Amino acid sequence: MKLLITGGAGSLGVSIVERLLPQGVEICVIDNYATGHRGALPAGVTNLSLQEGSIADKDFVDSIFSSFQPTHVIHSAAAYKDPTDWLSDAQTNVLGTIHVVKAAEEHGVKKLLNFQTALCYGRAVQTPIPVDAATMPFTSYGISKTAGEQYVLNSSVPSLSFRLANVTGPRLSIGPIPTFYQRLKAGKGCFCSDTVRDFIDAEDFLKLTELALKDSAPTGVFNVSTGTGHSIKEVFDAVVNHLGVKLQEDVPIVPAGDDDVPVVVLDPSRTEDAFGWRAEIDFSEMMTRMLTWYDQHGVNALYSHLAAPSPAS
Repeated sequence: MKLLITGGAGSLGVSIVERLLPQGVEICVIDNYATGHRGALPAGVTNLSLQEGSIADKDFVDSIFSSFQPTHVIHSAAAYKDPTDWLSDAQTNVLGTIHVVKAAEEHGVKKLLNFQTALCYGRAVQTPIPVDAATMPFTSYGISKTAGEQYVLNSSVPSLSFRLANVTGPRLSIGPIPTFYQRLKAGKGCFCSDTVRDFIDAEDFLKLTELALKDSAPTGVFNVSTGTGHSIKEVFDAVVNHLGVKLQEDVPIVPAGDDDVPVVVLDPSRTEDAFGWRAEIDFSEMMTRMLTWYDQHGVNALYSHLAAPSPAS
């Protein structure tokens, strides 16, 4: 296998590299480091090459495909860090995806695995959200990622698209867990949005990713999740307990913002049936694993695809 990973310096990408590199997989990583972790991937490793650039640059993408000749592609690159920058989102998530898909077609790639956001469902009317629910994105990130997914699914390359719950794991730099950890460690105030999310540990995600890269893997769209929701207040309480913080007053609970979704819990039943896979790490263990990683390595960056509400000071 010769595996090309776009956005390979991000949290998910690095975890995949660390998982597959010892197995002898030859890997090429593309990243522009807009949100990727520069220096997270080892240099000078024989079967790993790092290429800095943007998938929005067609010539760059074509040159990497021509020189590396991948047999498999994981498309993890995404723009999301500024919810008002529609152009950057579209350039990466739509146009960049087209460049990757067309290059994969031209070079006869055997399998293309795309990572999609659960925000593609918008404010779904049913939870847990089944994989055949209508896509109704309303944010720039969700809209552009959903458009990109359609190009993946309409390509001639055997393709899967993973619609992801909140995947935790090393270098996680988005969402409530690193935010609470960093702020509480610094003695700063926090607030919790009145929302519910589905959190899945990287170990479960990686096991499924390995299955998806097999030649016998099914194609199509799959939810990647535990199917169980937890409130952001539960996340906050877990961080408080882990750090041993003594609160002077109850944390404020604020309504979901106009660009947020009150409940995002995905139904993984079709994925479980298709792959013979099931998420095994529960919420408590997942939180302990994530927070222990932060104890050892810290929080190096924080990003959000949401507009900033008025937080506590």
